[in-house]
Amino acid sequence: MRIGITCHPTLGGSGVLASELGKFLALRGHSVHFITLGVPYRLRGEFHENIRFHTVEANAYPVFDHAPMNMALAAKMREVAVSESLDVLHVHYAIPHAISAYLAAQMLLPKRLPIVTTLHGTDITLVGQEKSFFELTRFGIEQSTAVTAVSDYLKRKTEEVFHPEKKIRRIYNFADMSLFKHLDGHCHRSAFATEGQVVYMHLSNFRPIKRVEDVVHVFARAANSVDAVLVMIGEGPTLRSARDLAEQLGVADRVRFLGNQHDVPSLMGCGDVFLFPSEVESFGLAPLEAMACEMPVIASDSGGVPEVVVHGETGFLAPVGDVESMGKYAVELGRSAELRKRMGLAGRKRAETVFPPEVAVAQYEALYREVMAG
Repeated sequence: MRIGITCHPTLGGSGVLASELGKFLALRGHSVHFITLGVPYRLRGEFHENIRFHTVEANAYPVFDHAPMNMALAAKMREVAVSESLDVLHVHYAIPHAISAYLAAQMLLPKRLPIVTTLHGTDITLVGQEKSFFELTRFGIEQSTAVTAVSDYLKRKTEEVFHPEKKIRRIYNFADMSLFKHLDGHCHRSAFATEGQVVYMHLSNFRPIKRVEDVVHVFARAANSVDAVLVMIGEGPTLRSARDLAEQLGVADRVRFLGNQHDVPSLMGCGDVFLFPSEVESFGLAPLEAMACEMPVIASDSGGVPEVVVHGETGFLAPVGDVESMGKYAVELGRSAELRKRMGLAGRKRAETVFPPEVAVAQYEALYREVMAG
């Protein structure tokens, strides 16, 4: 198949999932064409056979206050659909990508271009519920040939909020088990921890919804009784406040802010406990990748995260903002290497059996063939 993929080229879960999906589709012999504002973060600096990139550029005109990116995206989608004879266009996020795809499909008429839209969360729970975008989001869902959601939680949320006539299908996110795995030997652990220290980790885009300050609070509670460091991967608007809080709580010398990193798997493979107290997640891709690396996860019991992390088996869940309970769990895991090992192995097993890439990729392939058949 000749498959077009559009996603945000940044570090967020939607861009990561789209990138990984494109890689696996290419490995299975499909021709994959990314139509994006830039090369997706997880695909930078690598060559992948059967993957091509088509960068969207929007020229600035005096009549526009801002470059018309969504219209430029629609025009590029149409251009690539024609030049590469695309069989299907898979867009990640209803706003704006499904709308741009709809415009591209209309420009191609009477030739048919099926559109698969994958909902990832904030397009439904935040952007889509803005009054000015509500009907546009609903329109994007209804005009797609097929729509998927990355968790049962997000599927239910979409149906409750938008009451779509379009069927919403759940296809879980996945992690590349060959990349995300525990690293006993060749790892970067010595760069941020000394022998015997417990390594707590957090990975996100540091937006307010990630509650990064809670990560620092939880670690500070653990650091009172555990010889440990906290490794923070990522950047965003709450980075400054996280740094300030670490200073206030007296743990700044034990917190490592690494910023955005390309080689996330080699860092995650060095960790012992993963902290993810997010306000709400449609799925929780970072916790899944942590589980693949045999890290027990301490997270909020909101959104789709309980579909990924099993409380008491692969980690611990607590109500949003309950840093006291999360801190107790962090101490418990920090003090017991045996508990970390047991939960870590259970997490890896769950990642391999419930969220393997082979299952999700096969489901997407089947969906592509279905929409192509009309």
